Amino acid sequence: MNKVYRKIHVVGINSYLFKDLPIKLQDLFIKTGNIAVPNSYFEEIKSWSESGLEKKKSFFSSNSNNELVNWLRSQKNDVILISRGDPLWFGIGRILLENFSKDELSFYPSNTCIQLAFSKLKIPWQNTVNVSIHGRDSTKLVEALKARPSNLTIITDSNNKSLEIIKRHLSELNLIDFYDFWLCEEIGFDNENIRKLNLKESLPSNISSLNIVVLTKTKKIFSNNHIPLFGINDSIFKTFDDRPNLLTKREVRVQILADLELPKNGVIWDIGAGCGSIGLEALKLRPSLDLFCIDKRIGSKALILENSKRLGVKPKFIFEEDIIKTLNSGNLSSFEKPNRLVIGGCDTKTKFQIINILAKGMRIGDIIVIPIIDIQTIKELKEELEDKNFKTHLNLIQTYKSLSIAEGLRLEPNNPVFILKGKK
Repeated sequence: MNKVYRKIHVVGINSYLFKDLPIKLQDLFIKTGNIAVPNSYFEEIKSWSESGLEKKKSFFSSNSNNELVNWLRSQKNDVILISRGDPLWFGIGRILLENFSKDELSFYPSNTCIQLAFSKLKIPWQNTVNVSIHGRDSTKLVEALKARPSNLTIITDSNNKSLEIIKRHLSELNLIDFYDFWLCEEIGFDNENIRKLNLKESLPSNISSLNIVVLTKTKKIFSNNHIPLFGINDSIFKTFDDRPNLLTKREVRVQILADLELPKNGVIWDIGAGCGSIGLEALKLRPSLDLFCIDKRIGSKALILENSKRLGVKPKFIFEEDIIKTLNSGNLSSFEKPNRLVIGGCDTKTKFQIINILAKGMRIGDIIVIPIIDIQTIKELKEELEDKNFKTHLNLIQTYKSLSIAEGLRLEPNNPVFILKGKK
C-alpha cells in the first residue's frame, strides 16, 4: 500500500471567531490552502481569510455527503475540514473513517455541545444518556425514554421536525411531567440561547436550526389532587433509579385490579410489590381495605412509602423481606388472612409455597391473581389453584402504543403478560 503523505485535518469548533482557535490550529489554518466548511456556517468561516492572511484560501461548501468525500479524495495537498464540537461524537468522524485510512486523518476536537450545555445548566453530566435523531429515525430515542434516565440529551435535526417528534414521544409515553425540557440553541456561539419550554404549550416559532435538547428529571412536588381514581399513569410512581421499568404497567395493572373484584372492606396482600403500584392503586379505589405490601428488594419500603404519599393512601404494613421468611416466621397467625392476594415478582417455586400456605385460610369468594411472563409455569400454577378449590380464568394482555415517526405513526408492542385468576 502506498504511504499517504497528505493529511485531512478535521477541526472541531465552538466559535465562529478565528481568535478563539488554539494557536496551533490558527497556524494550521494559515498554512493550509484548501478548507471544507459546512454550508450552514460557510460565510462565517470564509471571513477568516479576509483578516489579512497572506495565503489565499480555497473554500469548499460541505454537505457531509458523497460530494464532500469525492472532493477530499481529489485533493493532493493537506486540507482542513471544519466541524462542530467533537467530530468523533455523532459527527463527521464516522463517515471519514469509513472512507479514508486512519493515517490520512487527524482529529482536533473541541468541547461537545453537550459539555457546553451542561456547563451552562450547571448540572453534572457523567450519567447522561446521549441520543441522536439527526438524519436517523427515533427508535433509539424511544428506547432511551422508556429507560427513564435522570438526564437525556438529544441531537436534533432541523429538517425532520425533531422537536415536535420529541414532544410527541414524551406525551405518548406519559413523560411530559417527568422531565424538564431544555432547548439549547447555538451553544458556545454569539447567539447562544437556553430556555426551558413548557410542553403543554405550543413550541416557539423562533428556534435556531442549530439546537440540541436536554431532558432533566423534574423535581416536581406531586399532588394527589390531579391523580385519577383509576388507571394511574406509570410516570406518577417513583421506581428504582437503576430499574425504572420495575413496576406493573398501567394497562396490565388496570386488568389486575378489575380481576381482583375489590371489596369495600377486607385484606389485600401484594407480594413482590416492587414500588407498590398494584396495592396502592387498589387502596385508592377502596380506602377501607387493609393493605400488606411485601418485597425483598432493599429500598422497596422507602419507594412504597413515597408512592403512598403521592397517591394519598396508607398501607397497613410494609415488609422489606423475603416472603418465605415472612411465611415461616412463626408469627403468621397474628397476620390478617388475605381476601385478595396478588403474587408477582418471585420465582415459580416461591409462588407454589405462597399458594400452599395462604390458600388454606382463604374463604369462598376470595381471589388470587398471578401475573405471569413465563408461559411454562401457567399449567402447573393453574392446576395448583384448582387443587385448592379455586375456579380459574386465564387472560393474555397484549397491548400496543402508538408512537410518532416522520411518516405518521407506528405501533410499539408492550411485553405480553398472562393473568391467572383463581376465585374460591
